Amino acid sequence: MKTPLCDRLGIEFPIFAFTHCRDVVAAVSQAGGFGVLGAVGFSPEQLEIELKWIDEHVGDKPYGVDIVIPGKYEGMGEMDPAKLEAELKKMIPLQHREFCAKILADHGVPELPSDEPRRQELLGWTQATATPQVDVSLRHEKVKLVANALGTPPKEVIDRIHQSGRLVAALCGSAYQGKKHVAAGVDIVIAQGTEGGGHTGEIGSMVLWPEVIDAVAPVPVLAAGGIGRGRQIAAALAMGAQGVWTGSIWLAVEEAEASPSQLESYFHATSKDTVRSRSWTGKPARMLRNDWTEAWEQPGAPKYLGMPLQGMLVAEAMSRVHRYPKAAQRVAFNPVGQIVGAMNDQRPVREVIYDLVSEYVESVERLEKLQA
Repeated sequence: MKTPLCDRLGIEFPIFAFTHCRDVVAAVSQAGGFGVLGAVGFSPEQLEIELKWIDEHVGDKPYGVDIVIPGKYEGMGEMDPAKLEAELKKMIPLQHREFCAKILADHGVPELPSDEPRRQELLGWTQATATPQVDVSLRHEKVKLVANALGTPPKEVIDRIHQSGRLVAALCGSAYQGKKHVAAGVDIVIAQGTEGGGHTGEIGSMVLWPEVIDAVAPVPVLAAGGIGRGRQIAAALAMGAQGVWTGSIWLAVEEAEASPSQLESYFHATSKDTVRSRSWTGKPARMLRNDWTEAWEQPGAPKYLGMPLQGMLVAEAMSRVHRYPKAAQRVAFNPVGQIVGAMNDQRPVREVIYDLVSEYVESVERLEKLQA
């Protein structure tokens, strides 16, 4: 399974694992893959704590950090986070706040205690808030890659990462976007098909991967979008990808911090139970369909706000869902790809890596026999 990216990053397997959980990052890198911490939900101060913990638990293995700087969002150009947040808060209609509050109340989700700290509304969804996250990341030697989840990173961000000796990756949902990444200096293009969890485009993986690989050659491509089996890794590498970018399958491992209620939602879902919705972030993201996503599609529901306004709007809801996961599952934010239909049990990270590699080897051997 070794590809040039393995040598470039010093890893055993070209299996990249996106996760918001530091324990999963460390476990994946320790098992021979490449863990990537999603930074969007962390303040710079909390991100420093998370990365320091990973440094102490990952040994001599490398890992990465994923940020979110969309190509277009409300408030572009303002680089002062406090000013930007104040400006954006004024743009959120009261009607939208009342709509969110009603959904939670109708489903019996308790309000937060008055003395409990509130979730900061504007986190890492803009250049103003993601830049401090990059600053923190570059202070950690074992961080060897910084990825951008939405759009082409700004030139000044790419230049800073390159000057520090790190690689830059960026996700795309079309060959056109992949070309833009390469023209800006991105080192690794991640082609994510619509089957993937979180923010995705509309093109299926089997069509998208070869299109992007051909369009950006010789820049290495990671295949993404609903990957959770070794057979899929074999297919991706056969098409010319240098590795795979995975996410959903790490939501249910033993090291993950998902609540029992959230795990139950994943384990009982089929691949038909996901939907691309703008109801949590303002941009299309794949998640489990539930009463929350359905409410935003009903006649009379307010229109989605753009990023980062929608995310700011639902910050209170996210806090209450996190605080009361059992009571809130029917309206919870459960981002996951269509591979959820194969996520039926909880296993340790090392076992998942082993199974991916074993099935990959079996697939390659099966193809070799066809040539005999």
